[in-house]
Amino acid sequence: MSTFTAPKGTYDLIPPESAKYLAVREAIAAPLRNSGYGYIETPGFENAELFARGVGESTDIVTKEMYAFETKGGDRLALRPEGTASVLRAALEANLHKAGNLPVKLWYSGSYYRYERPQKGRYRHFSQVGAEAIGAEDPALDAELIILADQAYRSLGLRQFRILLNSLGDRECRPVYRAALQEFLRALDLDEDTRRRIEINPLRVLDDKRESVQQQLAGVPLLRDYLCDACKTYHEEVRELITAAGVAFEDDPKLVRGLDYYTRTTFEFVHDGLGSQSAVGGGGRYDGLSEMIGGPALPSVGWALGVDRTVLALEAEDIALDLPAPTSVFAVPLGDEARRVLFGKVTELRKVGVAADFSYGAKGLKAAMKAANRSGARYALVLGERDLAEGVVQLKDMASGEQQPVSVNEIVAELEARLG
Repeated sequence: MSTFTAPKGTYDLIPPESAKYLAVREAIAAPLRNSGYGYIETPGFENAELFARGVGESTDIVTKEMYAFETKGGDRLALRPEGTASVLRAALEANLHKAGNLPVKLWYSGSYYRYERPQKGRYRHFSQVGAEAIGAEDPALDAELIILADQAYRSLGLRQFRILLNSLGDRECRPVYRAALQEFLRALDLDEDTRRRIEINPLRVLDDKRESVQQQLAGVPLLRDYLCDACKTYHEEVRELITAAGVAFEDDPKLVRGLDYYTRTTFEFVHDGLGSQSAVGGGGRYDGLSEMIGGPALPSVGWALGVDRTVLALEAEDIALDLPAPTSVFAVPLGDEARRVLFGKVTELRKVGVAADFSYGAKGLKAAMKAANRSGARYALVLGERDLAEGVVQLKDMASGEQQPVSVNEIVAELEARLG
């Protein structure tokens, strides 16, 4: 037993389970790559002020959940709690918005960190795949991203998820709503922390999951009743485009999401089979974020989908992904000369794209064949002294048990043909 264990609220991805996570990441990324999104990777930590400005100083993420620390050089850094602020910072630093081809369309995959109370579906270290379209204000972009996420989930076989949709308005209409909401909330029986939130960002109170708060929100003013004509028109076009694409959604007038930077379109993907942690992903438009972090006006939209939550959703629907076996051919040498010859053939197989493994450690035949079985290989190659003398290798079909001799010089071509 090791002296050390994974930190509380984290997990290790270990074969064979890790293959499922890789497949989910690939499925989410595939429609993005086919839609003009380029891959971006940012550091695991950033200047803490980036998140304070972008995510919001009053959010739980910044005030309670962010892993912040000071370096030996005196810099205040934070492990990234989300991806959008980092991606936008990187795009601005590289002047991608000045290349003359807006929007800048980027996708990313990585680990994120929040100090939360660990429970199923909520970890202190978690994995996301995200997408951002930077520098264009167009309802078609908002619709595109929602449609691509829907496409990704359906490609995995998921069916029991719902898309919640709302508009948070803009700089013109949200201040009017904010004043009406604050007036309503100030009359409620709320704790001091929540009352402070009313003055800083009252929309966050709508996102409070406590039953004692939600019960008091009956009759709360809804932002949809305060939207300006421009925001109404924009939101209706998003709805029409999604509907025309055959993507079902639900209007949720109370949906605000947990980050301060959202404007206009906001959406969430939820799966009712996950219990209290039902959100598997979400996002929205963030037209003012670039200016918040010192950049020019760059209206943008994006989302992040949780890999961990998506895996749990697959399990909730009893969906088994069709994952390829990590090994197609397993080589079993019997004797030193056979080891040399078969090792060379394994190397050749790998060069032509066949997944091949080898019996290491001078195992006997019985132990080596057990290893071949455990590997999941479709074929085993067995080579002994008599086979060497005859210039053949025994090719065994692991499913049927059938075995036949094949010329050593032809075995690579034979396996290529059989495995396609």
